[in-house]
Amino acid sequence: MKTQHRTWLLAALLVAAVAGLWGWQLNGAKGPDVPAPAGAIAAIPVPVTTAIAVRRDVPVVLEGLGAVQAYNAVTVHTRVDGELERIAFTEGEDVKAGDVLAQIDPRGYQAALDQALAKKVQDEAAAANARADRDRYATLVAKQYVTQQQYDTAKAQAQQYAAAVLGDEAAIENARVQLSYTTIRSPIDGRVGIRKIDQGNIIHANDAGGIVVITQVQPISVLFTLPQEALVRVVKAMAAGRLPVTAMSRDGKLALDRGTLDLVDNQIDASTGTVRLKATMPNADGMLWPGQFVNARLLVETRAQAVTVPATAVQRGQQGTYAYVVDQGNVVEARPLVAGQGDDDVIVVESGINAGEVVVTAGQYRLRPGSKVEAKK
Repeated sequence: MKTQHRTWLLAALLVAAVAGLWGWQLNGAKGPDVPAPAGAIAAIPVPVTTAIAVRRDVPVVLEGLGAVQAYNAVTVHTRVDGELERIAFTEGEDVKAGDVLAQIDPRGYQAALDQALAKKVQDEAAAANARADRDRYATLVAKQYVTQQQYDTAKAQAQQYAAAVLGDEAAIENARVQLSYTTIRSPIDGRVGIRKIDQGNIIHANDAGGIVVITQVQPISVLFTLPQEALVRVVKAMAAGRLPVTAMSRDGKLALDRGTLDLVDNQIDASTGTVRLKATMPNADGMLWPGQFVNARLLVETRAQAVTVPATAVQRGQQGTYAYVVDQGNVVEARPLVAGQGDDDVIVVESGINAGEVVVTAGQYRLRPGSKVEAKK
């Protein structure tokens, strides 16, 4: 038994030795924890996506948060007291300047006008009689049939009635104006909102709420802010002509309207370091409403034939911005660059990359300088 046990043990050791020798040969005489040479890894191409740096005209756009404001907004009030007999508008409709909006009971004001007209007729009759007396006394005083004092009194009385007629004419004009105020008309073109009072109510000139608010929305204004650092660039650009402004939706995906910049505010907000600007939009499609928040994009200039790369090609490291540039042998170089104006899609390269060079746009996390790459379609 001992001899048989010893035989099996020797056989097992022989099998283990053969297996170890075979594994050593298979792994090139290396232990399992020894890494492969760096050259072997570098020789394996890394799949990446690439693009070519190209020259193109690039718009230089400044973007700020803005709010839409009515071009004009009017709260319609009555200018006389009385009963509101009729509302002549439909809430939410468009009106023109001069359109009737409401009617106040005019009877009291018509009576005042009639009274002023009657008073003028009365004073005109008295004035005519006074002038006749003055003319007669002028003849009689020359012949010394009346005294000079009597003549002077007649002349003064004629002047007094003439002044009374002038006063009556002013009273008539005032009465006509007051009567006209009983018909309330729109002062501007615009859109009426929700009425603030119903017909049948007694309204007064000093009522705070008014009858309705009219907003002019075609055209319409957009107020937005930019950092104070942009002020010099904007002012210089304005000297060359009117600057286009685009009102974008809050998510930046939809252009709501396009207009022009009207003005830059005359002071900088010291608390925020921003300056306000105002643009006018035609709003022909009615996409803008007062109080709406938008993103305003101001075009200050267009960079002609600037070198550009996709925004995804630009990387940021401890030494600044760079991009992986692919040479003729499909080997990458980490090229420092100076990035200029850009957006989510394209970046202007001020220096570091020339037009026609190939840059990596995806897959950079697997790259090192000197890595070999394979461009994916």
